Parts: sequence; C-alpha cells; structure tokens
Amino acid sequence: MEVEDLGHHISRRFNEDLEHVRNGVLTMGGFVEDQFDHAIQALSEADSELGLRVAEGDAQVNRMEVSIDEECSRILATRAPTASDLRLIVATIKTITDLERIGDEAEKIGILAARLAGAERPSTNYRELRNLAQHVRQMIHGALNAFARLDASAALEVVKADDVVDEEYESIYRQGITFMMEDPRTISRVMDSTWVARSLERIGDHAKNIGEYVIYMVHGKDLRYTGLKNIEAEVQEAAKRRGAES
Repeated sequence: MEVEDLGHHISRRFNEDLEHVRNGVLTMGGFVEDQFDHAIQALSEADSELGLRVAEGDAQVNRMEVSIDEECSRILATRAPTASDLRLIVATIKTITDLERIGDEAEKIGILAARLAGAERPSTNYRELRNLAQHVRQMIHGALNAFARLDASAALEVVKADDVVDEEYESIYRQGITFMMEDPRTISRVMDSTWVARSLERIGDHAKNIGEYVIYMVHGKDLRYTGLKNIEAEVQEAAKRRGAES
C-alpha cells in the first residue's frame, strides 16, 4: 500500500475524506509532540507555569480525538470502505486513541514538573530523565513520520526502539529505589521523578503501538499475532522489491 493508493477512488469526495482524516491525525500528532516538548522543558527548566499550561492543553487533545473519531465513523457509515481504505480507517481510530493517551501522560509530566520545580534539584539536573525523554521523543516523531509516509520500514524501527526505552526506565527505577534507601529525605522528589519516568515509558509504548498500526495499514499484518521477526523479514523483502522496481 502506497500513499498514492488513497487517490484511486471513483468518488473525489471519498479521496478528500480520507486525506482530511490523515491530515487530522498529523495535526493532532504535531500538537501532542509540542505538549510533550513543553512538558520536558518545564521539567528541565523548573518552570511550574509551563508545566501547568501543558496540563491545561490536554482538553484540546481530547477535542481533536473526538473530532477525528466522528469523521471516521461517518466514513464507515457512508462510504463502505474496503481493503486498504478500511485498514487506514481502523488504524487511524487506534492511532488517535494512542495519541490521546500520550497527551494524558504529557499532562501528568507537566503536573509533576510543576511540583518538582519547587523541590531541591539533584546534582544531575534530571539528566537521566532528559536522556529517556530524548529517546521517547524520537519514537513519537518516527511513528508520526511513518504514518504520514505509510513507511513500514520506519515504523518497524520505532517498534524495535521500545526495548531501549524499557531498559532505561528500569535503570531509573532501580536507581530511584537506591536513592530513597540511602537518603529518606529524597523520597518525595524521587517518587515524583520516577512517576515522570513511568509516564515516559508509557508514551514509548503508545508510540510503538502507532508503529504497529502503520505496519498493519501497509501489510495487513498484526504484530501481536505475526511476530516481530516474521514482520521484519516481510518488510525487508517488500523494501527490496520496491528498490528493484525503481
């Protein structure tokens, strides 16, 4: 399935509907990316006001999700899409759900950043959290790019990147337990920073999900049942065929 496939319908209006939905997802994704960036900025700069503004912006994410979901429902009811178009709509509905949940986690980080702004900062200035956030940010951006280009190879890289995020989260979690045992005075701050790490890990999971939906759109295969190795082999073979044809 290629991006151009969306333009091969008898109804011009159907083409416009599908393109409008895709653009809506990317607009929502861009807004969620900004929310994420501002939440991490609030944490890094101890900016409580910015953290609270991020939390307030979650309502806009929710409105975007509802609007796109209603548009998808209308298309399903009036256009009777088949094959790749149906996969696009199903994957879109799932994608906006994960984007909304990324927005929820960004809201949590914003609130935690506002609380941590008033606490004594560690000597590392939350370097480990900022490193984890950088990897998660790359996953979000990569997932949205893969969605925009219907690029299964790029989506696969996002899926594989989640292992690194999980490892970094586990390291931060273990480190936090050590700090609290060594100095009980840090318990409140370390608990909040560990919750930030947990939200980042969950955001990575949601970005991974979006990558899986892109693979489903392109190849019609569900990673939950096909397996990563089998999908990886299929994606690589498809990329080779495209290269030979170009």
